[in-house]
Amino acid sequence: MPQKGDIVADKQYLFEVGGKSKGFGQIANIPNSYVVADSIDMGFENKIPLWMFGLLY
Repeated sequence: MPQKGDIVADKQYLFEVGGKSKGFGQIANIPNSYVVADSIDMGFENKIPLWMFGLLY
């Protein structure tokens, strides 16, 4: 379980999952960290739409 964020992948990528207005406050200044947000159509910089993870399967 990560100390900050919700999910760690490959022991190097940190993901914080939240809603449309979720910000980077919890993962600020952490390298390789991303916000995974619900209810957005397109990502920008380190904010990724939640629906895109469905394409990985």
